[in-house]
Amino acid sequence: MTIRRWQLAHGRHLDLGAKAVVMGILNVTPDSFSDGGRFDALQAALEQAGRMIDEGAAIVDVGGESTRPGGEPVGAEEEQRRVLPVIERLAAEGRALLSIDTYHAETARLAVRAGAHIVNDIWGFQHEPAIAEVAAETGAGLIAMHNGRDRDKLPDYVQDQFFFLGRSVEIARQAGVRDDQLVLDPGFGFGTDVPQEDLELMARLQDLHALGFPLMVGTSRKRFVGSVTGRPVGERAAGTAATSVILRLKGAHLFRVHDVAINVDALAMADAMLAWEAGRQDGR
Repeated sequence: MTIRRWQLAHGRHLDLGAKAVVMGILNVTPDSFSDGGRFDALQAALEQAGRMIDEGAAIVDVGGESTRPGGEPVGAEEEQRRVLPVIERLAAEGRALLSIDTYHAETARLAVRAGAHIVNDIWGFQHEPAIAEVAAETGAGLIAMHNGRDRDKLPDYVQDQFFFLGRSVEIARQAGVRDDQLVLDPGFGFGTDVPQEDLELMARLQDLHALGFPLMVGTSRKRFVGSVTGRPVGERAAGTAATSVILRLKGAHLFRVHDVAINVDALAMADAMLAWEAGRQDGR
């Protein structure tokens, strides 16, 4: 797999391609769909971040608003109250790269100032385009997620990915964001109407490489995993790990998960096989 250097804030970078990169989800919220209220106190959040880093997460993604279907929007000030102390403490420890999960430009700006390296926007800069300006000004890595909520989608779900994410790339470039700052996320579960759409997206993920950017995927504990396995939200780690392996074999670079250890191990097996195949092709 081709190695791509992802440029991040504060002079950092991450080389994507040779090995899967795991991003641990840290929801400092009272109402997230699978762990709401567990890590909304500062010490609990810091301890959870430490556990995920110990288990192999290279990035910790800190979010202050639940994005589950039907979740209540949170104002930027409340979001900042929740996330900034966590980011400041984790940045001071310096054990992992940090991402802020937000679609508010001011929250992104303050989070990068507090030490975040990456801005992860579930609306692909189409809710507040100024968020791309923050990345351009700070050099932060920028993740644009496809979102099918609250709009009419194209009949072909993968073509809708090109439509939506193409607009996100255009917004970023117009703001002055360099291509080597950008990662795209197909947004599993965000606006998919039935589980079959997520399965189709998983099967056709390689089509998205035509967009020309590294891909992050977030299938963790999602509804379609539960639909297939019959497991409740808290028991979907194994099903999630299976999707991670499938998507790694289809060329995904980053994996945003709740359950770090099982995904790190599963992805290590996928990477070992890919490395063996590459060596065979090279004649080694």
